[in-house]
Amino acid sequence: MKPGLILNAVVLGVGMHPAAWRFRRDSAFSSLGLPFYAELGRLAESACLHALFLADTLAVNEENFERPNLGAMDPLVALASIAGATKHLGLVGTASTTYNDPFSLARRVSTLDHLSGGRAGWNVVTTFVPDVAANFGNAPLPDADARYARAEEFVDVVRALWGSWTPQALVGDKVRGVYVDAAHVRAIDHHGAHFDVRGPLTLPPSRQGAPVVFQAGSSDAGRSLAARTADVVFTAQNTLAGAQAFRADVRQRAQTFGRDPASVKVLPGLLPILGGTEEEARRRKRTLDELGGDAELKKLALRVGVPVEALQLDRPLPFDLIRSNPSFRGAEGFRNAAVELGLRENLTVREILYRNGGGHLQVVGTPEQVAQTIEDWFARHACDGFNLMIDVLPDGLGDFAAQVVPLLQKRGIFRSAPEGDTLRSNLGLQGE
Repeated sequence: MKPGLILNAVVLGVGMHPAAWRFRRDSAFSSLGLPFYAELGRLAESACLHALFLADTLAVNEENFERPNLGAMDPLVALASIAGATKHLGLVGTASTTYNDPFSLARRVSTLDHLSGGRAGWNVVTTFVPDVAANFGNAPLPDADARYARAEEFVDVVRALWGSWTPQALVGDKVRGVYVDAAHVRAIDHHGAHFDVRGPLTLPPSRQGAPVVFQAGSSDAGRSLAARTADVVFTAQNTLAGAQAFRADVRQRAQTFGRDPASVKVLPGLLPILGGTEEEARRRKRTLDELGGDAELKKLALRVGVPVEALQLDRPLPFDLIRSNPSFRGAEGFRNAAVELGLRENLTVREILYRNGGGHLQVVGTPEQVAQTIEDWFARHACDGFNLMIDVLPDGLGDFAAQVVPLLQKRGIFRSAPEGDTLRSNLGLQGE
């Protein structure tokens, strides 16, 4: 059967747009309660989306208290609350390899996997925000090479822990009094450059074998980590050609690691801003931008690594200044996506802000236009689906579910019912 389109909804605070908290009808702090997450789970599952994907933030500096923090809640705890309110929806939580330890993280994700009946996933990131380091001691943030070296070993240890029980270990024979066959549970006895972990994990495999591994990183080191270890790759891509090249590169790298290239799913971010007509969509965008002031401009400056005063709305990006910044320590994927968009289409900063939704592809238009963009990218092998960066939550997710999903189903590229009973099976991945 031909692989189908994958769609996940990403939860970033109360929405991807910086002004989402002012635009939405609910109170400014309603996202701090269980009803907010329960509603998101219900909306995503009713639309037959594959997963709800929670970001994580370990410092307050990027938002500076001007809006809700994009990852204030612990993602795995929040997702556990959604597990009981849903039956088929995947639950993907972000956790840094820079500021966690493998055993605790493996146990927490495995716990979510069991509580949800095999629907958990872990989004692997390395922390690039220097302010985070001060929340975890006195050591400065490691450089990129050191962070990725730790990440490589971290993921290997987590996977080994998840595999430290075989299914045959589970006996549960009450008559004979045999609970577990210890011969099928092994210590991993890992001794590496960064970690010493004996194991085994305290939990057996879930229904899907092991949680699904997502990875978000577009640098050379990030691509290699994804190609070797990830089931799904989350990326920032603003152009069709750039997305096609990224997907082809990751799949080729996966093959060099002895993996089936088709087993690695690539999902760019997509920020849809919807309206019944183009003018309605533009009006929604204008209203959000007016409420946000210069927040979008500040975020773009942060993403490309230049002072905000260096960005002039009706001039191109200052490419020479961006390229000559030796101290840039942000996400290369976000920077490269914005730069490629500006160069390839000769756009001004104002035009980039209209197309680049916080670093991701932004489509301001009707449900038909958004559906057409999704179909074009999917059909032309630029992606295996999208991580949806909803502008305002929960309303924007409800609009996408009601207006865009039926169009994709009518076009025959998106499912109308779950294909399996675990996240791994619903994503078309082999069991572990």
